Amino acid sequence: MSASIQGRIFFSFLRIGLLGFGGGPSMIPLVHQEVVKRHGWLEDEEFADILAIANTLPGPIATKMPGYIGYRIGGLAGCINAVLAVILPMIVAMILMLGLFSRYRDVSWIHGMGQGVVPVVMVMMAQLAWDFLHKSRLVLGWTVSLAMAVIAGGLIYWVGIHPGWVIGAILVTALLQPISKAKAAEGTAP
Repeated sequence: MSASIQGRIFFSFLRIGLLGFGGGPSMIPLVHQEVVKRHGWLEDEEFADILAIANTLPGPIATKMPGYIGYRIGGLAGCINAVLAVILPMIVAMILMLGLFSRYRDVSWIHGMGQGVVPVVMVMMAQLAWDFLHKSRLVLGWTVSLAMAVIAGGLIYWVGIHPGWVIGAILVTALLQPISKAKAAEGTAP
């Protein structure tokens, strides 16, 4: 694998690590921006599949997604490169911020900083959710998309089922759906 692609992987995920304030969920729109929109390494559907699978696996999504995407783009070196790039800013920031926090923890504006970030993360997540709803509407239509969102939300928030189980059930259902002959012909056409 060329050094050029490894450099692009490293700096893309370093940017995500530097700007992804708020942890893994806040990084998802940044990862999408870098790998789908900026570099075109993945299509939207591929990114959605990776996100769904990453949500079902244990561990932090902030390292699972970069690891898989880096591996897919640049092999084992790309995987290591992406994970190191995304965690390096977190490690440095944690050391610096914990030192500062322990020194200035009683200052009132320090408390306000954390609360000020919450709306920004909410807007980023809402934008990503809207993008996925729009893509779902294009493929499935409004009725099916909204029904799936309401049912999934009900199962997660009111019944208390873990989101991984809901996503897994949707993936299994999609895998078990028969492919129509017209769709199969589209997939085999040159």
